[in-house]
Amino acid sequence: MEHSHGAQRAPAAHIDTDKLAQEMTEQFRQVLSTRRMNELTSRSVQSRSSSPAPRDFGTPQPPPVQNAPPSYSSLRNIPLVPTPPQDARSLRFRNMLHSLSNMPLRWENPGLLDEALRVVPLEQIYNEAEEESQILQAEAESLGAGKKAAWGYQDCVVRALMRWFKRSFFNWVNNPPCARCYSPTIGVGMAAPLPDEQARGANQVELYKCSLDHCGNYERYPRYNDAFVLLQTRRGRCGEWANCFSMLCRAIGSRVRWVWNAEDHVWTEVYSAHRKRWVHVDVCEEAWDKPRLYTEGWGKKLSYCIAFSADGAMDVTRRYVRNTSRYAIERNRAPEAVLLHIMDEIRSMRRSNLSKQEKFRLEGEDMREDRELRGYVISSIAHEVVKLSPEDILSGRTSSRSDPDAQKALEGRTSGNAQWIRARGEGGRGTQNQQDPNNQHPR
Repeated sequence: MEHSHGAQRAPAAHIDTDKLAQEMTEQFRQVLSTRRMNELTSRSVQSRSSSPAPRDFGTPQPPPVQNAPPSYSSLRNIPLVPTPPQDARSLRFRNMLHSLSNMPLRWENPGLLDEALRVVPLEQIYNEAEEESQILQAEAESLGAGKKAAWGYQDCVVRALMRWFKRSFFNWVNNPPCARCYSPTIGVGMAAPLPDEQARGANQVELYKCSLDHCGNYERYPRYNDAFVLLQTRRGRCGEWANCFSMLCRAIGSRVRWVWNAEDHVWTEVYSAHRKRWVHVDVCEEAWDKPRLYTEGWGKKLSYCIAFSADGAMDVTRRYVRNTSRYAIERNRAPEAVLLHIMDEIRSMRRSNLSKQEKFRLEGEDMREDRELRGYVISSIAHEVVKLSPEDILSGRTSSRSDPDAQKALEGRTSGNAQWIRARGEGGRGTQNQQDPNNQHPR
């Protein structure tokens, strides 16, 4: 029996592994310390040019090791220093981002925002928000004294607005039906906007033909960029939805961001004063605070996610791409140092007329968000490390354990018809997501 119990003890190989790791760590530290001292000694000798250099009787060299520490020359550009764009590709990217940054400025008209609120059932919205806020507060109190509710009252107002907008107000458009016979239509390309359409903010018009040969009617679908025009048309795809909804969030007093994604999608971020952070909101999907929706839900790979507000711009890609090895696409539109410069440039331009106190507050907010985004990277790396086991290391394979922090029940896209979703590669992890370059239905 004693022999049997002894067989169940931890194997000696585990102890040897720990000891080996400690020895390698200590050896690495000694080698690193020696190299640093050698570099300092060498620089000190070179700086004394006024006196002859002493004879070199041989500096003790560190013992050779198989895995030498990496050179520090690769770390010279860390942290990145914002660099102005120089090449044509970076300049084009800069011009595009500056143009996109103008979108939130269109919502900063108090008179028009007051008019926009006339279409919103405010009593219904505030009643729902008050009820939800009280429920969340009661749940927090039931957990113990001093517990904080999950969301604040203003957050509940935005959530109620999102539900009303999605379920009762705005309509999704794939192919507009034929106005003459109400039959389905087929996309045939683009058309130049008419003067009336252009005056209302439509820079492009999609053209559709009735599927019935004997009808032959053509339908025009103007893509309006004016959020106040969209209050009248009340239809569109994700571009129109995010535009109009973000404007209404601004009208009810929330701070808003318009998030542009290079893979042809847009959504909203709303600042939660209760949580002191920006919250992801996708009104098309009625999604609240689900930043992993697009990668782990839709199965998409993302490169750039840039958030624009009236206060500036921020690269928030790290909020939406947590697993870079699986869901990230190469960011090749500009060097990262150039992107930092563009973000700083837009922020400086948007905040030029603000008071010092307001600038200081926004800079502090930027620093907190940067820590939040870096925290996502650290958490992702930590999760990958935790998944490893000694058996994985010895065999060279990785474990397939799921992320315990990942959101559950994330599915493919729900807005739009099945053909359109498949063409965009947004059907979810269980479907084949291959984007169609000839897709005629952009965001």
